[in-house]
Amino acid sequence: MALLLAAGMTGAGVTAAQAGTTHAGTAQRGTAQAVDILDQLRAIPGMQVTEKTSALPGYRWFWLEYRQPVDHRKPRGPWFEQRIMLQHKASDRPMVLYTSGYNTPETMFTAEPTALVGGNQISVEYRYFTPSRPEPADWSKDDIWQAATDEHRLIGALKTIYKGKWISTGASKGGMTAVYHKRFYPRDVDGSVVYVAPNDVNNNDDHAYDDFFKKVGTDPECRAHVKALAREFLKRRPAMLKRFKAAADEGGWTFTILRTQDRAFENSVMDYEWAFWQYSLQSDCASLPAVNASDDDIYQTLDTISGLSFYSDQGLQPYIPYYYQAGTQLGWPTPKFKSLRPLLRYESSYQPRTYVPRDIPMRFDRGKAMRDIDRWVRGNANHMLFLYGSNDPWGSEPFRLGHGSRDSAVYVAPGMNHSARLIDKLTPEQKAKAIADLKRWAGVEAGTQSLKSAPAADDPLQLQRPPL
Repeated sequence: MALLLAAGMTGAGVTAAQAGTTHAGTAQRGTAQAVDILDQLRAIPGMQVTEKTSALPGYRWFWLEYRQPVDHRKPRGPWFEQRIMLQHKASDRPMVLYTSGYNTPETMFTAEPTALVGGNQISVEYRYFTPSRPEPADWSKDDIWQAATDEHRLIGALKTIYKGKWISTGASKGGMTAVYHKRFYPRDVDGSVVYVAPNDVNNNDDHAYDDFFKKVGTDPECRAHVKALAREFLKRRPAMLKRFKAAADEGGWTFTILRTQDRAFENSVMDYEWAFWQYSLQSDCASLPAVNASDDDIYQTLDTISGLSFYSDQGLQPYIPYYYQAGTQLGWPTPKFKSLRPLLRYESSYQPRTYVPRDIPMRFDRGKAMRDIDRWVRGNANHMLFLYGSNDPWGSEPFRLGHGSRDSAVYVAPGMNHSARLIDKLTPEQKAKAIADLKRWAGVEAGTQSLKSAPAADDPLQLQRPPL
């Protein structure tokens, strides 16, 4: 089933393999002020610090490991090391807290809000994503309050150094994470920029997704063609499975979690329409093959859009913590697949329980957590920007502001998908208002600075994500 990952702009930063360690005594540490920040970080109880070679001018790069309780209600119990990437510019500049909601990228990059306010940035890895996972893992502690409290403790520690304004941000599951943190600890940050975050208040009513696929975009022929291709995969099941098996044999993929290659194949087909609109633009319809194209071309578009390797054990394993949360608190989309019936064999498998090993117990809270979040946003949202793409299926159930919200806004970027960079895609008037609000919250001077004159805004998640 569809995975909550934000498509990003690629091309900035270096990988961990490319980044070398900078030792404390070398000239690369720079000025006395730079030495002081390194010493201050190392002085935080429970914090381990390694400095890396920076790939962004004007920034220094630190890999941090911060000791966190597995259960914040029992702070003296078991603990784990949470991984954080810090891009330090100056301790008197704003701090932007970014999270993908998954692993933290081992790459220097500048999130859109960081570029706009010229700030520092920390990228926080979500608990239970490796290596930020306790061993043994008590999966009942992989919940939204525990994760929000991870960030609360970290912010408290770093505010001893970074005393300026704080902005939280994230896209997709990272955007949800920013909302949940704000709900439980509303005074931790001075503003939040939330990208493409779904709000599944009623998990039993998902008609919004079916309505979305009936009218997404402005080209009915494109919508119809994507649906027809998904049906064609099932009509050619033997030919598709033959190619899938050859790829699996070559890649060494196994299918214990989804049980069989046939189930894995069918789940990829159920995701095809969703994945196209999540990661592609309507203009990409022109590059899709015809329905009567060859088996090789038909298989290629399924693999390109859905990413068949993701449905193997090797593809699913890193994302078990997400599917666990979807099946216990977050909820999940259940669109109707009328156009694919009666060719489906495993439609009921389109749910998080299918993607989590059976030895991990799961029980859905019947939407209790998400109803609480929704009520809080409508009644208490303050200094929050919500941004969506009009062609993104995850925006079918968005966050909405109510009478109790203050100094907050919801924007929709026309024609955009699940991209993590949207402020720059708004109308000129909306863009100016959104940037002015963000800078005001961050305590920086309002001006005409655009992303073109700031560091490149870049979310590297696409570098590490599966196609869903």
